[in-house]
Amino acid sequence: MGKRRRVEEGHRKRRPAVVGGMIAVVVGGAGIGVYALYGGGAAADEGSAAAANGKQVPRVRADAPSATEAKATATRFLTAWQQGKVSGAAAATDDSAAATALLTGYTKDAHVTGVTLTAGKASGTKVPFSVKGTVKYKGVSKALTYDSALTVVRNPTNGKAQVDWHASVVHPDLQDGDKLVTGESGTPPVKAVDSAGGELTVAKYPSLEPVLDGLREKYGKKAGGKAGVELQVVRGKASKAKKASDKTLLELSKGTPGTVKTTLSPTLQAAAEQQVAKTARSSVVVMRPSTGEILAVANASHGFNTAFNGSLAPGSTMKVITSSLLIEKDLASADKVHPCPKTFTYGGWKFHNDDDFQITGGTFKASFARSCNTAFISQAPDLDNDSLTKQAQQVFGLSMNNWAIGVPSFDGSVPVQSAAQMAASLIGQGGVRMNPLNMASVASTVKAGTFHQPYLVAPSVDDRTLATASRTMSSSTVSQLRELMNYTAAAGTAAEAMSGLGPDYGAKTGSAEVDNQDKPNGWFTAYRGDLAAAGVVQAGGHGGDTAGPIVASLLRLGG
Repeated sequence: MGKRRRVEEGHRKRRPAVVGGMIAVVVGGAGIGVYALYGGGAAADEGSAAAANGKQVPRVRADAPSATEAKATATRFLTAWQQGKVSGAAAATDDSAAATALLTGYTKDAHVTGVTLTAGKASGTKVPFSVKGTVKYKGVSKALTYDSALTVVRNPTNGKAQVDWHASVVHPDLQDGDKLVTGESGTPPVKAVDSAGGELTVAKYPSLEPVLDGLREKYGKKAGGKAGVELQVVRGKASKAKKASDKTLLELSKGTPGTVKTTLSPTLQAAAEQQVAKTARSSVVVMRPSTGEILAVANASHGFNTAFNGSLAPGSTMKVITSSLLIEKDLASADKVHPCPKTFTYGGWKFHNDDDFQITGGTFKASFARSCNTAFISQAPDLDNDSLTKQAQQVFGLSMNNWAIGVPSFDGSVPVQSAAQMAASLIGQGGVRMNPLNMASVASTVKAGTFHQPYLVAPSVDDRTLATASRTMSSSTVSQLRELMNYTAAAGTAAEAMSGLGPDYGAKTGSAEVDNQDKPNGWFTAYRGDLAAAGVVQAGGHGGDTAGPIVASLLRLGG
C-alpha cells in the first residue's frame, strides 16, 4: 500500500570423543576473545582489571560462540543424551529444568530406547544431528529415525557456551510445552475422504497434514474407529492456544480408522496444492458462497495452516467490510462523488495513498477500485470506535471466536480501537487480523447476500451448531458492494488477474505493510459464480500481482 506510514504492523588437543559412531574432536579452550566487564559498562583490554567496592569484578565473555565451542558444546550434550545421562545433557543447555523434564520423558513417556545421535556438519553455531532409536511399548516395537538440530549460544550471565534449549531440539515437531508420549492412542485414527469419496492423504495433498491431524482429534472417537499404539506429540497449553493439534509420529500397531467425509473438492484441492507450490509463503482457500462448504485449502509451508489459523493484517481487502459500513451509514455510495485526497491526517498520523495519488471528483467506486486509502480514512471522524467491530461481527460473522468448521480455525479479529489505530483498521491495518478463510468468507457474504459460516465437515455429522450473523445487509448495500467488487475485477487493481472471468465476478486486492519486512503481504479475495476464494502471499508485494493469479486460477477452474 505504498508510502503510508506503518501503523503495525587457540588450542590444546584432547582425546577424540565418540558420538553415535562419529568421531568428534573436542577442543579445549576457545582462544582469546573479546571480553566485557559486567557492572562497569566499559570495555577493557585483555589482562586489565576493574574494581567495584575494592573487589575484583569477574570478566564475562559476550562474543558469539566460536565454531570450536559450538562443536564441543554439541558433542557434550549429544554424548550425555545418548548415554542416558539426563542431568549431564541438561547441564549443557541454558534451561536445565525444561531439558531435564523433556529428556526424562523421552525415555519414560515416549519409551524410546537404544538412542544413537550422530552430529552432522555444523553451520556456524547451528549443529544438525540425526537420531536413531527404537520405540518399545508392551511387547510392540518399531524403529524411529529422524533429523533435528541445535544452536549454541553464549550465556550472558556466566559467558559459557550452551545449547539454546527448545523442545524442537528433541524433535522438530515439538513446540515448547509439548511432550512425546507412546501408548494406546486415546484417539482412534480416521480415514478422511473428499466430497467424491476419495481418500485424503498427506502424500497426495501435502497441505492437508494439519487438517488431517485436526480431523482425527475432532472425530476420531466419533467415527467408530479403534485406537492403535502410537508415538505422539501431545500438545501443551501454548500450542493449543495456537490451534495446534496432537500429531502422530510413529504407528507401532495399527488401529482401525473410522471414516470422516469432508467437503473438499478433489479437483480444486489438487489445483490449489499445485498453485501454492509455485509461490513461497502462499496460502489459499476456496469455498461455496451459497452453502459455506470449503472446497480447497492449501499452504506453501506445510507445518502451519496459515489458511485457517493465520493471524495477519488483511490490508485493503478489509475495505470490503469497511465499504458496507460506510454505505449503511450514508457516508458513501457507489456512484456518488467521494473524496480521495493525497493524504489525510487523523489521530496524529498522516495516512498516504500509494505514490500519493489522488482522485479529484471521482466516485466512491473509483476510489474502491483503485484502493484509495484516504477515501476510507477520511470517514473516520464520523465513525464510532466500535463501528467496524460491530459491522464485522453482526454482518460478516467475524471476530466472535465461535466458528465450528470441523477443525481448529481462527475466526478473525477486529478489536475496538481509537484514534489513529481505529482509522488504520478501516484499511486493514492497525489491530485487524485475518486469514484466507476469513477473507474468502467475506467475498462469499457479498456474493450470497448473507453470511454462511464456512465448514469442512457437514454439521449433520456431529450435530454441531454453525455460527450465524445477527443481521443481514439491505439489498441496496449488497447490490452496491457487488458493483464495487465487479468494477474492481473489470477495471481496477484486480483486472489483470481476473481477466476473462466475467461478468458474474468481483474482487478486491490488498497489500498489508508489516514492520521489519521489506515487501508487504499481498492479499486477494474474489468470487465468480458460486465460488469464492482468498489468498495471501507473505512478503510478496501487491496482492494483484502475487495472490491474485493463485485465486483467479482456481476460480477459472471451478467455473
